[in-house]
Amino acid sequence: MQAKGTSSAVERVHQQIKGLITKLGLKSGDRLNSESELAGLFGVSRSTVREALRLLQQQGVVVAVQGQGRFISASGSLSVDRPMTKYESITKMLVGRGYRVTSAVLKVEEADASDAEIQALELEPGAAVIRLLRIRYGDDKPLVISANTIPRDVLPGPIEHRDWSGSVTEALAAHGNQVNAALASLTASELPSEWEEKYKLTDLGPWLLVTEVGMTRAGRRVLYAVDYHRGNEISFSVLRQG
Repeated sequence: MQAKGTSSAVERVHQQIKGLITKLGLKSGDRLNSESELAGLFGVSRSTVREALRLLQQQGVVVAVQGQGRFISASGSLSVDRPMTKYESITKMLVGRGYRVTSAVLKVEEADASDAEIQALELEPGAAVIRLLRIRYGDDKPLVISANTIPRDVLPGPIEHRDWSGSVTEALAAHGNQVNAALASLTASELPSEWEEKYKLTDLGPWLLVTEVGMTRAGRRVLYAVDYHRGNEISFSVLRQG
């Protein structure tokens, strides 16, 4: 098992190599720099570079040819803007798109889990949850309305003592429940009518509804998110491979 510091270094170099591929405009079949060249370029050990390259091979970005080096694959040469296959918080996603992001907390409450929440989060009947309803604004325009449900035990302490305008995933990570994967579905949808009327969100459609369940590395389901994304402002890219 990798130490946390080593793991973060590998992930950093992994991202740096992907950035280098984009910066150099490498295409399918182009040869990537050698391990020693990349180690010198990024100021890390060859073993760290090797692990980062292994991640890229697993993702299909590069292919290794015995005795010749590593080459950019057909899919590795594609530039996918905000891929749906990468888990990231909504705030991070919007910032990555160039928006100035602010949040408004509409409601936060403790309650017994509903049937849908019990199923999504694999909870016992009667389990306590935290429900959070927020609007995320980009450049002062409402872009995402989020209804999040979190098992009560994964975020201890009084709910009134927490700043709910910040990242829920960062709060979960701070309590040892980092979300690193999610099961997601996408559909076209209208906002619930009670939200439109109560929060003055009429005539803003269409909306892209993303429903997902965030899981930790150990498989614990810690976040059930029902997010309405403003359809004329936000889209996702998906890379399909055969």
